[in-house]
Amino acid sequence: MNTEQRRLQEIKDQNIPWKKWGPYLSERQWGTVREDYSHDGQAWDYFSHDQARSRAYRWGEDGLGGISDDHQLLCFAIALWNGQDPILKERLFGLTGTEGNHGEDVKEYYFYLDNIPTHAYMKFLYKYPQHPFPYSHLIRENAQRGREGMEFELLDTGIFSENRYFDVCVEYAKASPEDILIKITVDNRGSDEATLHVLPMLWFRNTWSWEGGKEKPKLEQISSTNDFRKIAAHHPQLGEYCLYSQGNTCVLFTDNETNLDRLFHVPNEGDYVKDGINDYVVNRQKEAVNPHKTGTKAAPHYFMDLPAGGRKIIQLRLSQNRDIAQPFGEEFERIFITRQREANEFYDQLAPRSLTVEQRQIQRQAFAGLLWNKQYYNYNVAQWLKGDETMPAPAPEREFIRNRQWIHLESEEIISMPDKWEYPWFAAWDLAFHCIPLALIDPDFAKQQLDLMTREWYMHPNGQIPAYEWNFNDVNPPVEAWATWRVYKIEKKYSGKGDRTFLERVFQKLLLNFTWWVNRKDTDGKNVFEGGFLGLDNIGVFDRSAQLPTGGHLEQADSTSWMAMYCLNMLAIALELAKENPVYEDMATKFFEHFLYIADALNHIGGDKTQLWDNEEGFFFDVLNLPNGEQIPLKIRSIVGLIPLLAITTLEPDLLEQFPRFKARLEWFIGHRSDLKRNVACMETSGEKARRMLALCYATRDRLVPEDKLRRILNKLLDENEFLSPYGIRSLSRYHHDNPYSFWVGDKEYRVSYEPAESTSALFGGNSNWRGPIWLPLNFLIIEALQQFHHYLGDQFQVECPTASGQWMNLWQVSQDLSQRLIRLFLNNPSGCRPVFGGNNKFQYDPQWHNALLFYEYFHGDNGAGIGASHQTGWTGLIAKLIQQMGEYGG
Repeated sequence: MNTEQRRLQEIKDQNIPWKKWGPYLSERQWGTVREDYSHDGQAWDYFSHDQARSRAYRWGEDGLGGISDDHQLLCFAIALWNGQDPILKERLFGLTGTEGNHGEDVKEYYFYLDNIPTHAYMKFLYKYPQHPFPYSHLIRENAQRGREGMEFELLDTGIFSENRYFDVCVEYAKASPEDILIKITVDNRGSDEATLHVLPMLWFRNTWSWEGGKEKPKLEQISSTNDFRKIAAHHPQLGEYCLYSQGNTCVLFTDNETNLDRLFHVPNEGDYVKDGINDYVVNRQKEAVNPHKTGTKAAPHYFMDLPAGGRKIIQLRLSQNRDIAQPFGEEFERIFITRQREANEFYDQLAPRSLTVEQRQIQRQAFAGLLWNKQYYNYNVAQWLKGDETMPAPAPEREFIRNRQWIHLESEEIISMPDKWEYPWFAAWDLAFHCIPLALIDPDFAKQQLDLMTREWYMHPNGQIPAYEWNFNDVNPPVEAWATWRVYKIEKKYSGKGDRTFLERVFQKLLLNFTWWVNRKDTDGKNVFEGGFLGLDNIGVFDRSAQLPTGGHLEQADSTSWMAMYCLNMLAIALELAKENPVYEDMATKFFEHFLYIADALNHIGGDKTQLWDNEEGFFFDVLNLPNGEQIPLKIRSIVGLIPLLAITTLEPDLLEQFPRFKARLEWFIGHRSDLKRNVACMETSGEKARRMLALCYATRDRLVPEDKLRRILNKLLDENEFLSPYGIRSLSRYHHDNPYSFWVGDKEYRVSYEPAESTSALFGGNSNWRGPIWLPLNFLIIEALQQFHHYLGDQFQVECPTASGQWMNLWQVSQDLSQRLIRLFLNNPSGCRPVFGGNNKFQYDPQWHNALLFYEYFHGDNGAGIGASHQTGWTGLIAKLIQQMGEYGG
């Protein structure tokens, strides 16, 4: 084991709290559902960025490059002021969902450069302009742009011209689990001298204002020297800590209390409020801070004039030890050097030797983004609906706006977030994808996250898994079983032992969730599922989470296919568990049979009813069922029709011999239910090494078989005029660029066109687009499915890739080709440019920007430029797993 692996083992074996402190602050707490106590549920408008500096949060905290303990009682982050901004830079700014022309959008440049699982070393970079931050310009210009236009970004304002900005780099190194060294490095990138105020903030989350009798914690300045200042932190639950700050700079104190006077024009309850330090520094209000050097929020005030190209380093130390005689000096530097070396050792040992330096850098920053996107998530739905005893009672109508069916949900955990600014709340299917790359570096955390979503304080008593904060009732694809199985296999591969207790625990809870799907989402009880939203936002011609404008209901190719995939994942887990407990063999048989019925429904509804498979088009489509009984296929060539590829598993011959009852049932279906087996490939015919295959898409090794569904779908998948982009698989076929799909309801047209970048649809706030761009999660699942097909079909089964190119590949080679296309998003091309940066010259050509990567929500369907949430390393972090596979298997 390397040192970081030993620390992870110490957590497991000795309960040493190496993870007690980490990057658990949100990037944005304002504008979230948790902080919304409005009567109409308009969270964006109820608690704004402008209010955030003055108003105490109820459920969490945000900050810039910050850390907190795992209950977020004590927080640390940096604040900055360039001498010209109207406010301190304490948190990241962005547009709300109603302000942006494509939904919410962070308008800052910050980068997660490094991190390791125990957070014993972390590195964060923020680029702070030297001219006044253009808050109003960004709001005004984006408001003038329609959905057809691109977003107006901070770089577009010209504020970074002539490099007039500071690079502010924050690094953390743990001397021990509760002794954290902090280094802030400031570089003036401009050609002139510039002034900067740096205020490292230490504060307590406000836990005392919401109910009577709560003991209030306290910060106070204690004995200091000419070399450093000391802030003592006393908390009744957390205990004692001390922040050492280098130098004899002045320390400012206030309280983390709402400024009632500024916000609501009523007298404040105390003399010092949350924005007191802001008012002292920016507005020169001396009375805004406490001269007695006590409070619940404090900051040393560093003032520096940096010459052109100049650098300044500030050192701090947050420790349980209040009596460190020399908190800085040689030991401080030695610990930083040691932790940086240990981080290098950790990632060097993980990365296959065949990877290039550039591939290693991309993978390491992807892992860093995943780890920085951990967040303390606190939300008690029952308490939130009821309101707090010391606060005004919430408006009664808000109880009916959202989440009132989830009063059991009581969360207070560290959770992997999709993006801590744009999506600072968990999303169930995002989280499943996060766990795949996380399993490479911290399998225990990955397992804990998957287990969490099935625990009784998350999963609904009826078996539903909560989707996401804005509407827990929405339905995400049921990928938890897939992720559980994959995390189990990944850990087993790298450690030599799979965690069967974890596998069995989650499997038992997923049985409840599977039953919920069957009971709630199969309207007619015929194994064709609806699902609705399914995380794909605006993929369809209608908003699938809302009532259809036509009436009736949708039979969804993706929902039905997800359920088929769910069956096969549960089957695989049951067979693994049956190796030690024969009870699970019967459960494997149950999921096998259920899969057959779903496959039959998807491929052949029966009678004169419309099939989800369109034999003429060679593709799967959703079917609209109208109230009068009419059925209309919605012939949109989208990723919905590719999801049937994902329902596949192979069965090894020795596995079948190990479970004779399961094998006997399989053979019975082969002999007695030809009506069912015809829709499943390939129960009867042995494939490579005598394997059997269960899949929705029938396939043979003969290129000339016309009914081969797999070949017909792959023909579109690998067509550069349809789904295949130079950078992966598009979410909508490019065919719809010249052939948009229209559906008329009365005199209103519903339309789907190929949109490779931002969405022109207002569905889901307009901040997501499944009508053309490339999304990592479904690309990843398609790659895995192709590898499984190859496992059965072998090298003999070949297709043209790209379609009509004359270049034939087996499916393993196709999967490698797709992986290379996705990785190419981040690699320098022959011109030295990264496709992810698109036409952004600053990122493409400035060496201070070019190697600081961003992992976007999705990517332009034609040129690969990053679009959407800029720090969604959550599921875009899958690129780290693809790089790992490429290194291990070549390509």
